[in-house]
Amino acid sequence: MELTATQAKNIPGWGVDANPENDPTYPMKRRNNGEHEGYSWERPTQQESQVEILHSNERPNLTAVYGTSTPPKGLSGAIRRMAFNHSESSYAHWLPLMLADRVNVVEGIVSDLARGHVPNIFEELGWRAEWKYNRKGLLMRVALQAAIAGVLFTLARRKFSSPKRI
Repeated sequence: MELTATQAKNIPGWGVDANPENDPTYPMKRRNNGEHEGYSWERPTQQESQVEILHSNERPNLTAVYGTSTPPKGLSGAIRRMAFNHSESSYAHWLPLMLADRVNVVEGIVSDLARGHVPNIFEELGWRAEWKYNRKGLLMRVALQAAIAGVLFTLARRKFSSPKRI
């Protein structure tokens, strides 16, 4: 399905760079439309989808070729589906995607444990290389995380263990 000019006008943000006065390189760049030469290529045949593909709500169709190595699944997939309901220019799109990445890591660890494989978390987080090449930075980060965890634990313990006054 090719996108027509009238359909493109209905996409939020479409043509935002059409005004040369809004271009950060204007007036320094000499405009001769030479950069558009050679753009007359044939669109590759549409890749067939075997899995769910998430794509921007600002784009009416899928790109011709896309990755399918990690289709959305589980809680991280639900978070990603929610994120793709929002514009790519909003925090409501990118922050949930970052959260989904972190949730996906936990899901992967749980999946490994369910299959009887104990992951080497220190190796997978790159701590061996950090220890070898950036020992001071690693120790500082671990100490900071331990201090934050200690403060949070202490605050939580005080809140839940203090006697209730009537």
